[in-house]
Amino acid sequence: MICDCLPGDLKEKKEALGEVLNGDRLVSAPYKLEFQRDKESISVCNRKLSKQDVARFRSAVRKDYYFQMYYDDLPIWGFIGKVDKEGKDPSDYRYFLYKHIHFDVFYNKDRVIEINVRTDPNALVDLTKDSEVDAEFLYTVKWKETNTPFEKRMDRYSQSSSLPHHLEIHWFSIINSCVTVLLLTGFLATILMRVLKNDFVKYVRFCYGTLYVVYKGFKLRLQFCHNTFFFAQLLSQYLILQKL
Repeated sequence: MICDCLPGDLKEKKEALGEVLNGDRLVSAPYKLEFQRDKESISVCNRKLSKQDVARFRSAVRKDYYFQMYYDDLPIWGFIGKVDKEGKDPSDYRYFLYKHIHFDVFYNKDRVIEINVRTDPNALVDLTKDSEVDAEFLYTVKWKETNTPFEKRMDRYSQSSSLPHHLEIHWFSIINSCVTVLLLTGFLATILMRVLKNDFVKYVRFCYGTLYVVYKGFKLRLQFCHNTFFFAQLLSQYLILQKL
């Protein structure tokens, strides 16, 4: 966690099956969003980031890490920082961590309809150098009224996503596809085994023909299957007769 002042009794949320498959592990956040109560620049904590902390956050910002939170079962996302490139060489890039989060909450009567999160582009922590940095993390809450009915508050999530496409991971779809492939492979293997079994039984079943040959007063019995003589049996009986 960024802040050492987070409450020690963090509550873990019980995950549903979809959340477990998605890999979610939800805990309570230190932000207090009270209904219809605006807040301006509330301090969450003051933290001295060590060199190791700066290196970890710089790596997370470089890899486009983002946070995900839920308020009244509404999901919100936001990036934890940004990279200042401005046409420079990769060695000259500058890395920043956002330290001020703004929550815009829309409500209709006594129902929460929509929530958005944005970061203050002027409240940044410079992570470019490997040195200790002092940072105060803040948040602001603004409540706004809307006419959108409660029944339609999820429409915006079904129509579009707030995240870039490369950040969307549908683990449930991946698992479903894997299970489907396994089932189809099992069905195909079962059908193939039945066909092979029938062919094997057909070709190795007991021979349906018998041919008798008289040699030097001895009656030889030859069996054949599908017009193919058992020459091995003929040869063995011939050798036995030669010894007699």
